[in-house]
Amino acid sequence: MMKYFVILFLILILHPFTWGQKTFTVDLTKSGAKIQPDMYGVFFEDINFGADGGLYAELIKNRSFEFDQPFVGWIPFGEVSIQTEEPCFDRNPHYARLEEKGLRRGTGLENVGFTGIGFKQNDTYRFSFFARSLDGAEKKFRIELVSEENNMIGRGELMVSGADWNKYECIITAGQTSAKGKIRLVLETSGVVDLDHISLFPNETWKHRQNGLRKDLVEALYDLNPGVFRFPGGCIIEGNTLETRYQWKNSVGPVENRPINENRWNYTFKHRFFPDYYQSYGLGFYEFFLLSEDLGAEPLPVVSCGLACQYESTECVPVGDLEPYIQDALDLIEFANGTVDTKWGKVRNDMGHPESFQLKYIAIGNEQWGEGYVERLIPFMEAIREKYPEIKIIGTAGPAPDGEHFDYLWPKMTELNVDLVDEHYYRSPEWFLENAGRYDSYDRNGPKVFAGEYAAHHRSRDNNVRSAIAEAAFMTGLERNADVVQLATYAPLFAHVDAWQWKPDMIWFDNLSVVRTPNYYVQQMYANNSGTVVHPITRNNEIITGQDQLYASACFDENSSDIIIKIVNASEELQDINVTLNGPRTSFEGSDVEITCLHSNRPRAVNSIDDPNQVVPVRSSIKTDQDSFQLKVEGNAFYVCRITIKQ
Repeated sequence: MMKYFVILFLILILHPFTWGQKTFTVDLTKSGAKIQPDMYGVFFEDINFGADGGLYAELIKNRSFEFDQPFVGWIPFGEVSIQTEEPCFDRNPHYARLEEKGLRRGTGLENVGFTGIGFKQNDTYRFSFFARSLDGAEKKFRIELVSEENNMIGRGELMVSGADWNKYECIITAGQTSAKGKIRLVLETSGVVDLDHISLFPNETWKHRQNGLRKDLVEALYDLNPGVFRFPGGCIIEGNTLETRYQWKNSVGPVENRPINENRWNYTFKHRFFPDYYQSYGLGFYEFFLLSEDLGAEPLPVVSCGLACQYESTECVPVGDLEPYIQDALDLIEFANGTVDTKWGKVRNDMGHPESFQLKYIAIGNEQWGEGYVERLIPFMEAIREKYPEIKIIGTAGPAPDGEHFDYLWPKMTELNVDLVDEHYYRSPEWFLENAGRYDSYDRNGPKVFAGEYAAHHRSRDNNVRSAIAEAAFMTGLERNADVVQLATYAPLFAHVDAWQWKPDMIWFDNLSVVRTPNYYVQQMYANNSGTVVHPITRNNEIITGQDQLYASACFDENSSDIIIKIVNASEELQDINVTLNGPRTSFEGSDVEITCLHSNRPRAVNSIDDPNQVVPVRSSIKTDQDSFQLKVEGNAFYVCRITIKQ
């Protein structure tokens, strides 16, 4: 008996790494599904002040005085009133009238922006307004950038003259940084002046565009390398009422004359009430398409199907009266793809983009449910298929990944032969881990899946490591089943730390800075390592979907000749893994394995404004040993391993 213990002891001493080791085998002799180049993307919705006050770089709130309470966002002083006679813009008819009578302080307006205005020292800002002097005589305005301590940190001047509306602008430099400042306009000359569309943008917007986007937020999107960009939202497409649904035609053309719209998220749960939450439409469909192009992502617009938000309302358009809604969808395709001699192609051309945006997808409705949705989807599909048969149509499976609505809609979507079905899942991290094999048994011949909204909701609803690792594990199943799942977008995308209604969210920000969450890095690691074709990866001839809380997928990138292996350890324990490469290709011995790892010993760790880099990917490399390599996989970790084939 003693000799067996001696033998066992020698094995442990001489081969310590193999004790308890798991072997993952990548079979390079078998090619699986093709991975779509637009597989991993982003979904934008104007929630959590993600557009006005966020991605859209306008710093002034209620710039055209069109809110139900026209002075929301403004602090008037002196003689200031709201007027509508002979307006500058017919769809935004309200404007401010300032009458200076030689008061000591003067007459003017202050604007507090969206939870304050962020100024950065030495940055320049473009201030503008439309104005007219009622008597035609020249009037002087002083414009001040004001810090949160109420100190002037920047100053400009504008001279207004003439009784007709004209645009005036100046550039102002901030003398110091202030996270929650404001802007002050003072009429210094006696007389009466009308002002409208008062605007302030940082000069340094994304690509230096006027009416542009906040540069640091777009940079975060660009670094994600998204393949698809879904916009302009989910529930805001529907509206609390049909009147407040998102109407894309109101969001194009001259920005000054785009009418505002009440935001669907002006109130929500957890007693967070934003009665002054409107959409300026400054960030409209043209800007969304342009951003998609900038990001190299396929645009995926969503349009109303004639149903108001079913959580909020029973209002709906009778099926026989859907023609204007259907025409909106057809006109949207023309706006995106039509030649410049078409009605809506000309609008796009006049806005500065004669070339087609090459739209391929359109989603009809957001997460509607029931027979009412199906009977409205049918005429949309008939009209689009007749005029634009090349456009892929996306239907919905409802608001949840299971249950009565889901079970009813999927067979209907199959019967109607939609191209993709939009599934949404906001569930616990445990659900995501348990459902990593969700698509292993889906019908390979039915409509494809668009995972249009998903996020792991930890009990705290924080963007912590536990939720990010659960999403990474679930996504191994998306990749493994790329013949079924063709698009996937995390949601929501943005949240302002001082004005959020929903969490978790992929990217958090305040007026001056950006936080990329652990969930962000999971999405980035997938998008930057998507590959082009799936290969089987197994353990003991079984798909790796949670045994010992390990998850894995593998693919090959035909563009780089790299094998890409993704491994997730959702347990707390370090695990030893031997990855074996089985295939006819040239030996991998001595090849570099480039490793990117997202890991924390604390499952509840988060990135924050004060500590934005607490959890970030770390890169390293090791060498292969013949046709395998050894990996010590930390607990609470997601690994991406890339190996370049030696030809």
